[in-house]
Amino acid sequence: MRKIEDFTVKGKRILLRLDLNVPLDKEGNILDDFRIKAAVPTIKYLREKGAKVIIISHLGRPEGERKEIYSLRNVAARLKKLVGERIVFLSDCIGKQVEEQVSKMDEKEIFLLENLRFYKGEKGNSLEFAERLARLGDIYVNDAFSVSHREHTSVTGLPKIMPRAAGLLLQKEIAALSSIRRESMKPLVVIMGGKKSAKLESLAKFLEIADFVLLNGYLAENVLTSKGLLVRESLLSEEMVKMFRNIDITDPKLHLPKDAVFSLRDDWTYKRIGGLGTVRKEEEIFDLGPETISLFSSIIQNAGSIVWAGPMGAFEAERFQKGTEKIGDKVTRNFKAFKVAGGGDTILALKKFGWLDKIDHVSTGGSAMLDFLCDEELIGVESLK
Repeated sequence: MRKIEDFTVKGKRILLRLDLNVPLDKEGNILDDFRIKAAVPTIKYLREKGAKVIIISHLGRPEGERKEIYSLRNVAARLKKLVGERIVFLSDCIGKQVEEQVSKMDEKEIFLLENLRFYKGEKGNSLEFAERLARLGDIYVNDAFSVSHREHTSVTGLPKIMPRAAGLLLQKEIAALSSIRRESMKPLVVIMGGKKSAKLESLAKFLEIADFVLLNGYLAENVLTSKGLLVRESLLSEEMVKMFRNIDITDPKLHLPKDAVFSLRDDWTYKRIGGLGTVRKEEEIFDLGPETISLFSSIIQNAGSIVWAGPMGAFEAERFQKGTEKIGDKVTRNFKAFKVAGGGDTILALKKFGWLDKIDHVSTGGSAMLDFLCDEELIGVESLK
């Protein structure tokens, strides 16, 4: 895999794929800029080498109403502040007007193009969309580890038709995660949380390579529902449901919550603690229960390596933060373990509770991190080879 250091970039137009998909509030304000900060070293490196830097990224899922919230114009000001240089925002990412503006760039200039996902061709991995993007640059650089597990145009399509290289952040992620994948101290404890059921795609593999796999209530509910052990509406794809048929939930490595905190979507004043199997039709799982917190804590304190992807519950609300707070405290207080954490919501939790500097490596990706640690090929990384 070639690196940006292997290229002479002076005077070259570098099509730099970043992940600027930061969390936003309802008004489009940035809630956390960790991913933007992580991208700064590569931008500065390219600029110092005399490159013309053309940044492409996606932001959110811009479908339906209020599409303007997902404009990368909302990110441009924060990027300018962190880089310390002028950022030129273009209101599109393809087309003649963009091509003309890019053709007039001076060395060391930085352009930020509009959200790639405003075009269906991005997620559809369209060759036509790739070719239109490729007209803008001389060299493609992937510095978006967190989306490198996705077969999208800007991740796998562009490197097929352009000279390609890995950015500084991508290299850093691969180096840090490779160490835990190949040299992890035992026991290896994997903590899977959040509300993205896609994480469960790596569950079977982790049950092979980890010593303990701990699931939060939401993910555990999906597993039990897919196996017909909970009468709930399954949120999993048919393919994932089939996959779970081969997973033994009695595997001693797999730990589902013994109890959980239940509430209602529209009435958080209601709160109940009970076994996972007692969840009622109108209830949702918002946190771990005390018995589960105690069990998970005892496992974590003896770990040699810890991988943490996703909070234990709705930690944003004080009444549902106990699970994430207690489990995170145990993770950070295990001083002998090598600790890796990643994913947008995980990073928000690390910041909220002051743990960011207590984790050995904080990854920009959640699902991508899990896929890589499972020794699976990340298609975006493989595309650079």
